[in-house]
Parts: sequence; C-alpha cells; structure tokens
Amino acid sequence: MATKKLMLDYIQEHEIARANEVYLTQPTGGGHSVDYTWGQTMDQARRMAAHLKAQGFEPGFRIAILSKNCAHFIMAEIAIWLAGGTTVAIFPTETADTVRYVLEHSGASLLFVGKLDTWELQQAGVPAGLACIALPLAPKTSFDTWDKIIARTQPLTGHIQRAPTDICILMYTSGSTGQPKGVMHSFERATAASEGIVGCLKDNAGGNIDIRILSYLPLAHIFERAWVECASFVYERSHIYFAETLETFLADLNRARPNVFISVPRLWLKFQHGVFSKMPPKKLNRLLGIPIIGKLVARKVLKGLGLDQVLMAGSGSAPIPAELVAWYRKLGLNLLEGYAMTEDFAYSFSSTNTFNAPGCVGVANPGVQMRLSDEGEILIKSPGQLVGYYKRPDLDAEVFTQDGFFRTGDKGEVNAKGILKLTGRVKELFKTAKGKYVAPAPIENELNSHPFIEMSMVSGVGQPSAYAMVVLGEDIRPKQRDPAFRAEVEKELGDLLQRLNSRLADYEQLRMLVIAPEPWSIENGCLTPTMKIKRAKIENVAEAQLEAWYNTKGAVIWA
Repeated sequence: MATKKLMLDYIQEHEIARANEVYLTQPTGGGHSVDYTWGQTMDQARRMAAHLKAQGFEPGFRIAILSKNCAHFIMAEIAIWLAGGTTVAIFPTETADTVRYVLEHSGASLLFVGKLDTWELQQAGVPAGLACIALPLAPKTSFDTWDKIIARTQPLTGHIQRAPTDICILMYTSGSTGQPKGVMHSFERATAASEGIVGCLKDNAGGNIDIRILSYLPLAHIFERAWVECASFVYERSHIYFAETLETFLADLNRARPNVFISVPRLWLKFQHGVFSKMPPKKLNRLLGIPIIGKLVARKVLKGLGLDQVLMAGSGSAPIPAELVAWYRKLGLNLLEGYAMTEDFAYSFSSTNTFNAPGCVGVANPGVQMRLSDEGEILIKSPGQLVGYYKRPDLDAEVFTQDGFFRTGDKGEVNAKGILKLTGRVKELFKTAKGKYVAPAPIENELNSHPFIEMSMVSGVGQPSAYAMVVLGEDIRPKQRDPAFRAEVEKELGDLLQRLNSRLADYEQLRMLVIAPEPWSIENGCLTPTMKIKRAKIENVAEAQLEAWYNTKGAVIWA
C-alpha cells in the first residue's frame, strides 16, 4: 500500500517539477523586489536544513521564527521540517514578555529573527544564550546571518520524509485572554486540511488556475499559514507576493494583481471606508443601480482597490457584517465567508458559490463533521484537528467531548441547506441587571455596518442595560474636533441607536453609544494580532468611567 503524501513530499515534488517557476516575490524597498523560483527556494532551505542538523538538537526539536511575512519565513519553515524539527512562529507584534513565554514554554533550541518593526522592545524577551539567526530584512543584530550560513553550507540531498505523526507546527494562539496555548499539528493532519483548502480554492475560483496571492495577514496565525503558505505547498501552481509596509500596501497589491485574496472583517471594512471617502455611499449606490454604467463603476472601484482580477475572495478570523458581504458582491467581488480556528488548521466551514448567504459562514468542508450541543455550542471533528495542547493535557480533557468532537466555544444555528450562522460566543454572553443574557456579536455586526463606525464592542455586565463603545472610521476621526461635525456624528449615531434598539428585545437594547477616545490597535493592546477585539482589556479601561457614562444624559457620549 502506497504511503500517503505529506506536505514535505509535495514541496520536494515542486522542487523538481517547477524548479524554474517563480514561487515567491519579495519587495526589498524603493519599489524593487526579488523573485525566488522553487529551485532557489529549496536550495536555500536545504542549505539551512543542513546547518540545523549539524547542531545536534534533540529529536523533534523546536525552532522559533519571530518575523513579519517574508519569503525567508517560508524558506525557514521548510528548512526546519527538512532538518527534522517543529516550527514555533511568534506573532511579530508580541511583547517581550510573550516572546519569552513562548520561547521558554516551547523549549525552542534556536530563534530565527526576521523582518520586524519593534525588535528593540522585543529582544529583551530572548533568553540569554539562545542561539539566533538573522534572516534577510532583519533589524541590525550581532547574530550569524542566513546569507552567510547558506554561503558556507552544502545542501541536504535526496528526498527527505517525515513520519505522519511528527509535529510540524506548534501554533501558539494569540491569547485574547490569558497565556497563549500551544496547539500541536501533525504532518498528516495539516496536510489533510491543506488538501481540503486547495479543493475549496479550486471549486470557488473556477478550476485549476495559476494562483496569484498577496501574503500580508500574519503568517504566525493559522489563517494565513494554512490558506496561503500550506495551500501553496499542496497546490500545483502558486505565486506568493509579499507586502512591504502598510504605506506600500496598495502598490504591493497592484504588483501582485491577485486572483485569490483573503482578509479579515476589519480590513474589508477599511477598504469600504476608503471607497466612501472618495465617493459618498448614496451616490455610489445610485450609480451601481444604473445599467451598463453600474458595471463600469463597480469595475473601477475594484481596480482602485487592486482587486479587479480576484476570482475568489475570502473573509475569516471573525464574523463579518452581512451588509458588508452584500456590498462587495454588488461590486462583483465573489466574497465568501468561512469559519475555522487554530485548533482545526483553519479547516471547518466555508461558503461556496452554491451554498452561501450574507451573515452565514457556509457549509461543512469535505471530511468535516459538525453538531450542535444542547446549549447550541458548535462541536466539530475536522481532518485538520489538533493533536493536543503542548504540555497541557488538562486542556485536552476540557475541550474534547467523549466521542472526540472539539468544543469550539461558539454558538450557532444551521438552516435547512446546512448553512451555518454564528450567533455568538458561549463565554461572551453576559447578563445585565435585568437578568437575561445578551449576545454581543450580532449587535456589533449591525453597528459595524454603519459607514461612521470602524469597530465596536457591546458590554454592560451587571449594568441596568447594555452599552456599546465604538471606534469612528479612519476618515471620520480627523474631523471630530469640528463642533459642527461632532453634532452631525451625534445625530447620525443617535438615529442609528434608535433604529437598532427598535429591532432588539428590551433586555438587549443599548443605553448609549460611547465613542472611544482613540482607535483600538494591536500596539495599545486592544486588538489581537488578527485584529479581534480584546474585550477584557477594553472593559477594564472603561470600568472607571462607566458610572459617569450611565449618569450622563444623551444617546451618544464622547469618552
């Protein structure tokens, strides 16, 4: 019986069959970029793998990568696998304390330091004596460099295989609450999920196309790692482009002209707000409704975003407002929402061209089993299911049912076509003083669909009624010092609150909208690296002012 192919087998097949095909395009500054073919990628990875093997690390050794997305992140991962190790990627925005925790908890034998913005703040988290290697584009350090090592090292040769049960990735969750948890993924399960993702891409993008994709969401997160990197290992023909900086993002996008594009709700919303800053929503909507002209306008909008070549667009990581999905589809963008998590290698539910509905996350992917608990919690068995939590058997016992289903912590409902709709988080439900539970996510989705609002958080534990804190849109914030404009914002958001409350049960209705004094960001600790809100952090900051807010008259309050 033939042994089933694993990701490393796919990679080495590409090395031979596609040696001269460009695989990675890395911007190097000033509008310049460098291409790496499969052959060049694998030559560098094999040389680094030989260096790692020569260090005599223990079997199954862990090697960490602290870097923003870049070509050498992928090369380093391949090198680690070829050498017999496990990859531990750390979010490039993490604090020194978290960097230290992950390195020490994982028992990392070596750290690759790559492209970073805040290395001077993070380097204190690297334990003394830990071996480090600087990737190209890394900040200036005293470490041995990737380029020098591969220049002096002969590559590993031959077809290298790993055992199916070997752990390929130790993925530390971003930790919206508490310490990050190390999720273990084996080669066989990660490969199965990646093969399933490739099937989804082919089905929704129109067949076995040559994929062009821009990598800019953190590769240290499972969404980008699975749907971009690992899918490219399995897919026949992929070309990954990288973004250089936030300022060059549009130029990077136009360089790639992707035909597959994945993002998260906050960025889809920012793209929309960018369009609205150039053309008011009512005018755009009117133009889109005119035959012939509407198609030309839609095409122009998508071209301005760099998305006019996209055959399949995906949104994941957090719920996206149904109105936002409908808006993109009106432009002609095939935006499909999915639902998955770190623990199933980002492979659970996906919308398809046949089964989709705005506000829903699609149907179970091939091989995925799902059921709802008596409490409405989504329970999943996925081909990409985690092996377990590193050094935490207590958590394994907590998150699996007796028959092996994973407890997601999310609540949902399924319609007659099998399409899943998320209705909130089990642990995010809260009670006001009225004694009934409020699910914040559906209310936040409605708020986030308003063009004035970039993000929102609904809270109010033990209060007379719930409230929402909102972050104004990026194009709105610079005008908020103008008294006349502030009055306009207050009226618009007051009307929004009234409309929203008219559709909510009395115990769900919001007492007020509080405008956050500054935007939430990864840097100020209010967002995770994948741009989910950190509720506990925001609630703690707001706690001291809650009493004053509830005693203030008016529907809209400036914090």
